[in-house]
Amino acid sequence: MRRFTALRGATLTALALGTVLTAIPARAHTGRPPGIEHCTATACHFDVPPGTYDVTVRLGAATASATRVTGETRRTLLPETAVPAGEHVTRSFTVDVRTPEGEPTGPDGTPGLDLALGGSAPALEAIRVTPSGQTRRILLIGDSTVCDQPADPYSGWGQQLPQYLRKGLSVANHADSGESTVTYLRDPRLWAAVRPLIRPGDLVLVQLAHNDKTTDEATYRANLETLVAGIRDRGGEPVLVTPVVRRWFNADGTLDNGTALLVNGLGVDHPAVIRAVAAAEDVPLIDLTAKTKALVESLGPEASKALYLYNEKRDNTHTSVHGATVFAGLVRDELLARHLVPEGRVRV
Repeated sequence: MRRFTALRGATLTALALGTVLTAIPARAHTGRPPGIEHCTATACHFDVPPGTYDVTVRLGAATASATRVTGETRRTLLPETAVPAGEHVTRSFTVDVRTPEGEPTGPDGTPGLDLALGGSAPALEAIRVTPSGQTRRILLIGDSTVCDQPADPYSGWGQQLPQYLRKGLSVANHADSGESTVTYLRDPRLWAAVRPLIRPGDLVLVQLAHNDKTTDEATYRANLETLVAGIRDRGGEPVLVTPVVRRWFNADGTLDNGTALLVNGLGVDHPAVIRAVAAAEDVPLIDLTAKTKALVESLGPEASKALYLYNEKRDNTHTSVHGATVFAGLVRDELLARHLVPEGRVRV
């Protein structure tokens, strides 16, 4: 394994955006937070144990720059940030470091915290990583439309949500591809592993429906109630999220059909059941079905292709990075509108 070092405080301008991340051992017991010495022109690596960390970056260079920061399993942690020539800006965010670092049933990933520098003209002058303590967290329970997808062109909206949050609020994405309410509760790597992690005050967003294709209504309702009760038992605040729509248009340009609106083969209207459970259990509801339906219909059959993987995979269910970013923005808007997160912790 090669080791790269850089002068502390020097500007790092990425020359090759496709560079493979290279792990760089952090210096232990230095008495100061790890910083720029653990970065190359395109990546940083910090040998930290699992936990929640505050990251502060100073961006800018002698020439105009535009820097985006992603981390771990392709999570967007800081949106592309433009800085005029000769100027600098400081930005901070909080990141969840865990094992496995992506999907709970996936590979462990690389130990420690890995960050990648992207954007049209990335320039990092300084960086500091420190433990964040008892930062409030947003935990995500969901399926492939939510999870930290491991490879392009796929992306879940939970993978893009961190870029909308400031320091002091982190996302711990425990969504997993292919899961239904039945499998999420049954697999010991999922609910049984996630539930003990919930701390008092954590928000826990639950979006499970796409794979409940053979789940009857009574079972589906009971499974949602089990998740809600388990979150509350741990002191967390459950938030039920209706599923993103499938891009499945009628001839009249609407999505008013069971395929688009997640009605399964048994006639179970998943969004309707979620709304009913939220009302009965007095749980906050993010109606992402309604929000994404309105957006996709407004774009129409052609322009809406860019939100999904239609152009790459003829896939009308899974989202592109662009689509996941747009849908994550809808979630951000709903969190603010329902006063579930403080305005000062959210980028708008």
